[in-house]
Amino acid sequence: MEVLVTSVPAAKAPGRDGYFDTLRAVAIVRVVAYHAFHYAVLALVFPSMGVMFALGGSLMASSLGRSAGRTVIKGRVRRLLPALWVMGLILVPLMLVTDWVHRPAWPSLLLWAVPLAQPPASHGGGDVAAEGAGVLWYLAAYLWFVLLSPLLLRLYRRQRVLTIVLPLVALALLHNEPLVTGNAAVSTAGYVLTFLPCWALGFAHRDGDLRRMRPALVGVLAGVCMVFGLFWVVSHPGPWGLDLVPFPLAHAVYSMGFVLALLRVSPPMAWLTRMPLVRRLVAALNNRAVTIYLWHNVAITVAILIGDRLELWGLRQGVAIYLVFSVIALSLLVAAVLGLGWVEDLAARRTPRLRPWPVPRARHAAPAVAARRQLTRTAG
Repeated sequence: MEVLVTSVPAAKAPGRDGYFDTLRAVAIVRVVAYHAFHYAVLALVFPSMGVMFALGGSLMASSLGRSAGRTVIKGRVRRLLPALWVMGLILVPLMLVTDWVHRPAWPSLLLWAVPLAQPPASHGGGDVAAEGAGVLWYLAAYLWFVLLSPLLLRLYRRQRVLTIVLPLVALALLHNEPLVTGNAAVSTAGYVLTFLPCWALGFAHRDGDLRRMRPALVGVLAGVCMVFGLFWVVSHPGPWGLDLVPFPLAHAVYSMGFVLALLRVSPPMAWLTRMPLVRRLVAALNNRAVTIYLWHNVAITVAILIGDRLELWGLRQGVAIYLVFSVIALSLLVAAVLGLGWVEDLAARRTPRLRPWPVPRARHAAPAVAARRQLTRTAG
């Protein structure tokens, strides 16, 4: 979802990292496109979830290096949960009034308050709530990583290779278990095992371990991991094509390879400052990452229902269908961001605003004020 992180060298004060912000922005766009158009190959082009967990691990290690674990965990939870609570306040009543046939016992509804597993949802009302809840596994896994990070970071610094490899061994031993399609607890455990190596690679990035590795070695390791994942999905094609999601071990290994390559490089990002529109888009996607992640599937599902009413799918021109559907879905998502994104500002203890990007202060504002004051004194 923080989708949702920044990167800073350990020796410097914390600040924005244009490279990490750009990676997060690309990851968010890819997630929305994946769910909107169901092009499974997009997970191979850019494995967003592995990238976002790696960025999260890097930021978490940085924060734990500056503050006590309890303080860091409290801050992460505070920034993560309010947007989910707002979503629950909207979707849970919607599910209750649209005939929630298989409604679970009330304690399960507490997962909408503290998502230790994916919260339950109803398939009534056009599957709007069910599709919205379908992406909340990410918040559940992310929350577990946040809670466990003080322990995981200590373990990583004592047994670096073991921390990364052990989850892969567990996935290999459990390859016949329904890790993704089982009950909420089993699914959450499966996702944690799948993306723990990427989270640990975030630790490796923050501690400088990746930087100390030879580029050639990193390239070989990344290539081997990605080839393994690609070979697996090619030899086991799913209903949506070359899809990593049904294969946790392949997903984990392929994501590791991609993350290794991305975190080892440190490209110059000066070009971002010379492109104000792109810079604002990247800033908007980062500042509203949680809102976009939470509501994009709802927007897509509602757009499909609107398309049904408009008989959009009967158009002969496929391009027109995609274009109209995209405009409807993006309009709904923008409305959600403008209407609910301010919750992220409150959670981050910022002044709430509708605009999703900050307005930079004018560099010469202070000298100008001083000049006006001097002129006033002279005139007086």
